Amino acid sequence: MRRSYEKCNRFFRFFGPLAIRRSFGFNTDILATNLINLSVVLGVLIFFGKGVLSDLLDNRKQRILNTIRNSEELREGAIEQLEKARARLRKIEIEADEFRVNGYSEIEREKLNLIDSTYKTLEQLENYKNETINFEQQKASNQVRQRVFQQALQGALGTLNSCLNNELHLRTISANIGILAAMKQITD
Repeated sequence: MRRSYEKCNRFFRFFGPLAIRRSFGFNTDILATNLINLSVVLGVLIFFGKGVLSDLLDNRKQRILNTIRNSEELREGAIEQLEKARARLRKIEIEADEFRVNGYSEIEREKLNLIDSTYKTLEQLENYKNETINFEQQKASNQVRQRVFQQALQGALGTLNSCLNNELHLRTISANIGILAAMKQITD
């Protein structure tokens, strides 16, 4: 009960001068009007953009998770290839022992080439996975930024178009002319 009384009291203290004058006028307090406009725009953005933004983020999250799963599958394939390469290496090592007399250096060179090519393939696959993840993250971030900006702009334009009409515009102009005339009389 006490809180509602305090809220009403604050409300009347804030809007009391308007009730005394019994009319609306041009608010020259730039900070207060900017805070009101900013709070209205932020409220509209949060109200309308929350669902869309969460849907966008969920979709991007699913795409990124799918990309990661695909990359993991590629990684598993690379590990499988590595195991095959290791089995082949063991086979080559056995053959190397048998043929050591006839060409040890050639077999050793082939073994090193095989290891190098396997590691290069693994590095390329890992780099491709990392590049894919980074690209998808940047793409998602850019799309979210662009969507939020568009929705904010549309919301602001809709608010402005719904609030401004000819009658309100003419009353504001008339009030300002009256203020300027009064100021001119005071200065004369």
